[in-house]
Amino acid sequence: MATAGKNLSDHISVNLTHPEKIKIGVVVSEWNDDITSRLLAGVKETLTINNIASDNIYIHNVPGTFELPLGAQYLFENSLVDGVICVGCVIQGETKHFDYVCEGATNGIMQVSLRYNKPATFCVLTDQNKQQSIERSGGKHGNKGVECTVACLKMINLKNEINTPKGKIGF
Repeated sequence: MATAGKNLSDHISVNLTHPEKIKIGVVVSEWNDDITSRLLAGVKETLTINNIASDNIYIHNVPGTFELPLGAQYLFENSLVDGVICVGCVIQGETKHFDYVCEGATNGIMQVSLRYNKPATFCVLTDQNKQQSIERSGGKHGNKGVECTVACLKMINLKNEINTPKGKIGF
């Protein structure tokens, strides 16, 4: 989403049908918290701009990015939320640990989203160095927290639109 020359963080308003009814979960990795806190600020700002009530926002910390899928699953299992934004940051190191954490988090977040038929958005930076993470958490490439929140809200809205009967369309 946040790519050189393409900053999607400026498009933060979503035309929501009933924002007062939407409940959002946010699971945030404590690892690289200097970056994840910046991403979380983007999430909170975007939810506020889109009129999501603070009482309908559930923010929980998990130890690291690998634990994000399970944190999202806990929120979905208890029917607390319509969608979850999974916030993490993994920075390339000298070992293959980066690859395993990124792959596990990616697959896990996708699986929990499909299992519960609700959006779990991937707000995980997978950068080669700290500077790249800074640039994508409120720097020159925008804030992926904003972008993933917009994606989550749009998917909730899409599901609500599809599930709202407006008359049968036939061919």
